[in-house]
Amino acid sequence: MQYTKEERFQQQVLAQYRIYNSIFMTLPFDRIKNTGVLLPLFQKECETGFTHEQNPTEIVNAFFQKFQPQESTQEHTDLLFRFIQYIERQVVLFDAIEDATFPIINNMDGRGTLRNVREEAEAKDKKEALKSYLQRFKVRPVLTAHPTQFYPGPVLGIITDLALAIEHNELETISSLLAQLGKTPFFKQQKPTPYDEAVSLIWYLEHVFYKSVSAIYNYIQNNIFEGESLENQVINLGFWPGGDRDGNPFVTTEITLKVADRLRRTLLKNYHKDLRALRRRITFKGVESLCIALETQVYDHLTVPTSEATLTAEDMLQQLQVIKNGIINEHQSLYVDQVQDLINKVKLFGMHFATLDIRQDSRVHTTVMTNIAQCHPTLFSRPYNDLSELEKINELSKLKGEISPTSLTEEIAQKTLSSIYAMKKIQASNGEQGCHRYIISNNGSVVNVLEAFAMLRLCNWEHPTADVVPLFETVEDLLIADQVMKTLYTHSEYANHLKQRGNKQSIMLGFSDGTKDGGYLMANWGIFTAKERLTEMSRKYGVTVIFFDGRGGPPARGGGKTHQFYASLGDTVEHEEVQLTVQGQTISSNFGTPDSCQYNMEQLISSGIANEVFSDEHSALSKDDIDTMNRLAATSYEAYKDFKGHPKFLPYLEQMSTLRYYAKTNIGSRPSKRGKNSDLIFSDLRAIPFVGSWSQLKQNVPGFYGVGTALASFEANEEFDKVISLYQNSVFFKTLLENSMMSLTKSFFPLTQYMKNDPEFGSFWSLIYAEYERTKRLLLKVTGYKELMEDSKAMRASIAVREQIVLPLLTIQQYALREIQKLKKEGGSDKEIAVYEKMVTRSLFGNINAARNSA
Repeated sequence: MQYTKEERFQQQVLAQYRIYNSIFMTLPFDRIKNTGVLLPLFQKECETGFTHEQNPTEIVNAFFQKFQPQESTQEHTDLLFRFIQYIERQVVLFDAIEDATFPIINNMDGRGTLRNVREEAEAKDKKEALKSYLQRFKVRPVLTAHPTQFYPGPVLGIITDLALAIEHNELETISSLLAQLGKTPFFKQQKPTPYDEAVSLIWYLEHVFYKSVSAIYNYIQNNIFEGESLENQVINLGFWPGGDRDGNPFVTTEITLKVADRLRRTLLKNYHKDLRALRRRITFKGVESLCIALETQVYDHLTVPTSEATLTAEDMLQQLQVIKNGIINEHQSLYVDQVQDLINKVKLFGMHFATLDIRQDSRVHTTVMTNIAQCHPTLFSRPYNDLSELEKINELSKLKGEISPTSLTEEIAQKTLSSIYAMKKIQASNGEQGCHRYIISNNGSVVNVLEAFAMLRLCNWEHPTADVVPLFETVEDLLIADQVMKTLYTHSEYANHLKQRGNKQSIMLGFSDGTKDGGYLMANWGIFTAKERLTEMSRKYGVTVIFFDGRGGPPARGGGKTHQFYASLGDTVEHEEVQLTVQGQTISSNFGTPDSCQYNMEQLISSGIANEVFSDEHSALSKDDIDTMNRLAATSYEAYKDFKGHPKFLPYLEQMSTLRYYAKTNIGSRPSKRGKNSDLIFSDLRAIPFVGSWSQLKQNVPGFYGVGTALASFEANEEFDKVISLYQNSVFFKTLLENSMMSLTKSFFPLTQYMKNDPEFGSFWSLIYAEYERTKRLLLKVTGYKELMEDSKAMRASIAVREQIVLPLLTIQQYALREIQKLKKEGGSDKEIAVYEKMVTRSLFGNINAARNSA
């Protein structure tokens, strides 16, 4: 009998969760006699209370009056903290069950998988076109340490072991792991260093990506190319922790080099494991000694200082090829597949494992160039800041030489130049792929690009084996991006550099800050149209543009059904590569196990294939549809701008949300806001705490605000049929709306409905709620659905369970926020306030982890 995905979810995930959740009754929390018994009662009280429009304070007080009337206030507080502990671990259990059942819930050979792609290509007689595309197409997920992952390392390890135990139904092991979980702290006493963050993410490279990426490559080689040569890597991995300096003063040159070294040594450790396993099989005359020699060489390099390392990927490939040839020629190809598997891994990962990107803000680069001009005045015709834009372009393009970081007086200038010298060192030890991209955040001009280019060439790197990557983020920057690149493409020095780099130009586009700046529809449409203009401009000048998308977890930061976006772009957007950041929860939820990693990676690969090989299925938008999309984006942008400009916008975030508590969670090394101003300034706000704070309120404003207003404008003008036409004709627009539905589905306004009566923020809350209701009604109208996410029932069911698990946690969080406000008004003691502030901070963990893609 064939079950639907939703039915498989109910049978495999929900049923197992209910069974294993009962084990929590015996968890060894400190003083936990009744927590497991009382929590379901509190859960029911929350559900009933919100139905009757009670506020969180009334719900908590009613619960204590019913079930703990004799206990003291201190005992009530202790119980709420135990509830938080308990719920955090329920979320971990649910995560582990979903991980364990992933290949059962998802069709591992279904739509979007490589097997499906191969069969479709064969059925449509496009096998050769598929092979041709795979010889040049690449996917690059770039792991970042942006702080959206609240699980500390030990808890991630428990989830992995728990998922494995659940998969094999090992009840005793499950019970022990849940007991271990009860004793393992979630809260970090100190912020992690950038190196700590790197080590955490390298765990995924070592245990997940190493296996999954090579499995995908092997499948393509064996089942699509069927023995023919496959020279393209298909998958590259990128890495930001230790290289990303933007807004993070704790990333130093020493850390960058240390992370690159850790990447290389971790990879060598994996190679050594494979070689040891190979040695147990390759026991044949003439090849055994070769295998032993290579294993010894790799083992020795595990402890060799980086500066003394001599083993290269080319050396390993050459030796492995000799072993392979010996097996084929003398030993009937016995175990040749295992040798080929390791050859493929060396082709994929080289000596670098993942490419370490360097990133810094354009404003820092201007500071650096100013300091260089001050310390080396002969480089420029006059003081740098006195030069016009055109003069800067002319003079920057001529700069080359060798400037020592120690010759500069500004610390930030010294650090920035040192990072470039570090790139050269990493290339020497890990190969060029080890570190070859310099990304410019907040890029808004030609000068911004040429400043970074000049810095590379001033580090004794006249012909840098590195790419300069501008990052366009704001609505204004996106509008001029193609003209910036046109100037660069026609600039002789930069054009020569591009020629040396194969006439390829990587350009990064920021979804997170784009949405924060321009709202959901405008950000996504603005990036899409910018890609179209950049593609047209690049093709005109013979340059292949490679787009690198800065995406977060939720739709509000470019996440959601990501692979559908790439499959919907069409031929007007260059699609030689799919590159995107993967961060925090998205790493653990989408790439946390070999099964989920392989499945989601194959979805990304197939999205690119859909655009090229099966492109006849995607027709370009008509002029009418483009006009509709332009109008929707413009109307939503104006609505969002008005919303941002509301006098209560920042005070609401500051006083009614958890925004200021993000910095206290100690989950990331980077400061939670830019600048040193003590006042809250919108431009200083980072996208993650901004989006995350709306998520904690269960309002998810960045994922829908302005959408309803835009749709309503067409309805009011009796033009709604134009929106329906766009929805039916554009997979891109359809995906946009489906992801916005996800944001709405994860919203729960009864939690904060008490705010509508607040004398200061009541009308502002009502403004948000009205847009939520408007968006929900009109999304259902345009899609024809009866309920949100009707086409994704299994995902909706998963969201529903997670939201139910954390409802008491959300209630406790809002209760604590209200108590803080009350104590501050009444002049309560700092000690009392500190208890509730701790309660708010602790509640962040479970809420964020339960949402899996909330920030």
